[in-house]
Amino acid sequence: MHIDSEIIVVDNLSKDDSCAMVKQLFPNVKLIENSQNFGFSKGNNIAVRQAQGEYLCILNPDTVVTEDTFEKIFEFADTRKNIGIIGCRLIDGHGCFLPESKRKIPTPNVAIKKILGYTSSYYTHEIKETEVGLSPIFVGAFMCVKKAVYEAVKGFDEDYFMYGEDIDFSYKVHQLGYDNMYFGDTSVLHYKGESTLRDATYAKRFYGAMQIFYSKHFKSNALFDACVALGIKLAPLFQKTTAPILALKKNVVFVSSEVNVGLTKAFDQDVILQAHMKLYNDQTEYILDNNYLSFKSIIEIISCRPKYCTATFKILPKNSNFIIGSDSSKTRGEVIPFNDN
Repeated sequence: MHIDSEIIVVDNLSKDDSCAMVKQLFPNVKLIENSQNFGFSKGNNIAVRQAQGEYLCILNPDTVVTEDTFEKIFEFADTRKNIGIIGCRLIDGHGCFLPESKRKIPTPNVAIKKILGYTSSYYTHEIKETEVGLSPIFVGAFMCVKKAVYEAVKGFDEDYFMYGEDIDFSYKVHQLGYDNMYFGDTSVLHYKGESTLRDATYAKRFYGAMQIFYSKHFKSNALFDACVALGIKLAPLFQKTTAPILALKKNVVFVSSEVNVGLTKAFDQDVILQAHMKLYNDQTEYILDNNYLSFKSIIEIISCRPKYCTATFKILPKNSNFIIGSDSSKTRGEVIPFNDN
């Protein structure tokens, strides 16, 4: 299915050469170079004002999307009469499902439990990660929504600089009576790293954003305010720590066309999974070559990793001299250049 589309990249005054790279390698991309860092909300609102399509996809720069993700999303949207936001299955660089792919409304009671480390009522656990169902709140890493719906709620609230704006936006769409739908039939790789509670700086930003959210949508709650203040101080202590996976590495395996042949000819899901399982070996880093493997195959390989396997994965994008990846949601995604020599 052909999709008439445009790509808009917003640069919030980055300090690297990413703008020059986009201009050189992707001349058809509409690049917006802001004169200052306006933050996530305002940056997206600026882009949406220039967007021409019926649908929008809010997409973080640290994501990898499969070749048929948008076809599946739009085919699904056409079956719904009251569609709001569509979210999908997100996995991290180690193949682990990210529970923020589908969330419940964070009422003060739910938020207090989340601050204290109890997340069972924060996520929409009743919908399995590969299923489809109603879920009111989505993460800003990947959101598909009609432009008319985006405009109906006046886009992202620019009172939020970073964090919380996706919750606020989802809640406003939900409050207007639209069906926010989780669509688990497609997967997107999200190399997150700044989205976890690792230090006091993040805690202040995140809980500060949540204070804005509750002041806008809920009555004042003294217990919640007290928990926020406590959460800012103690949040890093609640985070689980893991031994660095990179320290265990022994081998690097380059996965290229030989594997791709097996995957593209295997239409039975069990056969595909068996082909993937042959790859995995603990203490190995797999470099997945996009010159031969589709992004869909790459994401399948990563997401089918056995639960306790310590193998890690990086991607070699097509026609590139660098690899990308991260080992989990606890490590920042990175770009690793290399010389042809």
